[in-house]
Amino acid sequence: MLLPEDCLSTILSFTSPEDALRSSLVSPVFRSAVDSDLVWERFLPPDYHEIVSSSVTPMKFSSKKELFQCLCDPVLIDGGNKIFKLKKSSGKKSYILSAKELSITWSSNLLYWGWISMAESRFSSVAVLRTTDWLEIKGTIRTQKLTPDTTYGAYLILKISNRAYGLDSMPSEMTIEIGNFQVCCSSVFLQHQKGKELVGGNQGVVSEREDGWMEIELGEFFSGENDEVVKMSLKEVKGCHLKGGLVIEGLELRPKD
Repeated sequence: MLLPEDCLSTILSFTSPEDALRSSLVSPVFRSAVDSDLVWERFLPPDYHEIVSSSVTPMKFSSKKELFQCLCDPVLIDGGNKIFKLKKSSGKKSYILSAKELSITWSSNLLYWGWISMAESRFSSVAVLRTTDWLEIKGTIRTQKLTPDTTYGAYLILKISNRAYGLDSMPSEMTIEIGNFQVCCSSVFLQHQKGKELVGGNQGVVSEREDGWMEIELGEFFSGENDEVVKMSLKEVKGCHLKGGLVIEGLELRPKD
């Protein structure tokens, strides 16, 4: 004898989106139970009303399941300066902060940085480094915006132009702090030059993304139950040499589990 549908829905709401969808293949009764708003309300983040209202494009959905599926695709929010997305299998949150949301030293001075639109970017503009001897990029986010009890990676999204220079002379330092505690510290050459290797410590790498951009993992951190400020940075300020040709799209926070 099967349980009543509302009981099945309640039980399924304590699983995961992936498990719930898999169970819908069992029978029409399970399929109906899985489609219930009761199930998908629990899989949605507590602040989903805020996410929906801040979407640049009005979202259309007729059920909580449809809303969840909509949020599994990148959603441009907060005036087009951030991207929000849910992980389909778990419902965990990801964010991309645009370059406009980051603190980039001297980015308002057109002698050092320019702001242009690029067809391959999801944002209206990206930051282009013209020349500087002081490279410092910082981003922050509060853990209450993220999924609790989750390990996150922070990734700087970038491109390196064909005319780039000075990016292989000195390694850039990468750090992540939560509150007043440093939880990650490593270094990376933004451009790799044969024969130049970091000695000791953690060495980061510039890797390709599926969207055609490159990324550097600045580090990882644990988003706990408390609301704390996460500070992420990349800087190269010791070389005192000029560098240019770096293009910054943004900084992504995505779950690693």
